[in-house]
Amino acid sequence: MGRKRSWVVALVLGGLFGAALYLSAGEDATAGKTVYDKKCAMCHGKAGEGNPGMAKMLKVELHPLGSKPTQARSDADWRKIIAEGSGKMKAVAGLSEAQVADVIAYCRTLAQK
Repeated sequence: MGRKRSWVVALVLGGLFGAALYLSAGEDATAGKTVYDKKCAMCHGKAGEGNPGMAKMLKVELHPLGSKPTQARSDADWRKIIAEGSGKMKAVAGLSEAQVADVIAYCRTLAQK
């Protein structure tokens, strides 16, 4: 019985470790900042605060990416907005799924405390 229990514990811990690796794969905030700087900063600002000139030109209110309401969105919501656009924001073309995950990881670092 002791060996069987050890195997069960090993399988559970191995599964948890594997899931943690899977979930963290492709979520590199440093790489995400590089993509963000190239693809997002022009409209959303260097630190996610929003570009007032772009907001005025588009006649929209750009909410800071670090704000509580924006940060409350799920990663799935962020992926959809990046992939499909939202309102006057167009879809961001040419990003792999890993790059999208990296950008989201970077944007999560902008959360206001």
